[in-house]
Amino acid sequence: MPRVKKPAKVKEPIRLRMKELANGNKSLYLDIYRDGKRTYEYLKMYLIPETDNNARVRNQTTMAAANAIKSKRIIQLTNGEAGIETREKVFLLDWMETYKENQAKRGKKDGNQIQVTIRILKNYAGERVTMDQIDKAFCQEYIDYLLTEYRPKGKQVSNFTLHTYYRILNGALNAAVRAEIIKVNPFTKINNSDKIRLPESKRSYMTIEEVRALIAAPMKNEAVKQAYLFSCFCGLRISDIISLKWKDVFVDRGQYRLAVSMQKTKEPIYLPLSPEALKWMPERGEKTSEDHVFDLPSPTMINTLLKPWAKAAGIDKRFSFHTSRHTFA
Repeated sequence: MPRVKKPAKVKEPIRLRMKELANGNKSLYLDIYRDGKRTYEYLKMYLIPETDNNARVRNQTTMAAANAIKSKRIIQLTNGEAGIETREKVFLLDWMETYKENQAKRGKKDGNQIQVTIRILKNYAGERVTMDQIDKAFCQEYIDYLLTEYRPKGKQVSNFTLHTYYRILNGALNAAVRAEIIKVNPFTKINNSDKIRLPESKRSYMTIEEVRALIAAPMKNEAVKQAYLFSCFCGLRISDIISLKWKDVFVDRGQYRLAVSMQKTKEPIYLPLSPEALKWMPERGEKTSEDHVFDLPSPTMINTLLKPWAKAAGIDKRFSFHTSRHTFA
């Protein structure tokens, strides 16, 4: 009697697997293998030790939910291969790469921060999360992941750094709304108290006595000294002082003013100059309207020159050109 062949077992393209955690729980994730490529989707769902009946019931509910997600992913995968997909899917990681490129085109210098955020998102949610799967729960759990699980090389990360990775994803989702990829940024549905907040910064500034000490102390570059003290009495940023030209200085009804377009905000302002500020402006001499008011080295060299000047004035607090703006404020 001929042997009846058993039907070949069809391998599922997506399998539900679990990973043992240090606290005894098991993290559930999907192992997705298609076209010779393996990816993982972590479900942020956990099985707990079955110490009692409640734990067993809870695990059964969790497994049922995880299997439902698995089935949904298999259907999505199959429909996509059959050409049944009704709308184009945009993967989160692909959109993050596009966002990084767009930021670079706009002249933004946050490419490295975006790249780190992409790595974090890959570890947090895997590679196959699509933009239509980004909801309030995803965003809240991303925040929780940053606060409780993200430990590069086992090191604690400051809130300033964590806030950056929250801000990057938030900005990318805002851009996705503008591009009509998603309808709303789910971060807007989360209470501010549940978001990552920056700790209050302690701004360093000079007291009147310290400004007097700086005036009295010798400085290797007189133009840098003048520029710093000028900023103390008018509040201009270093970038705006470096770009300041004599054509920007004018007199309006006896009042000296500056007409400048702020380098950071691009907003034009008409800034009145006090007698103290005017004291630290160099003489114009033979300079034309297109010449710079201050003949200054690079910003890096300026801050290098400031340190020995502060030391000569007996100042040991945090000191940079930006403290002049805080002093004015």
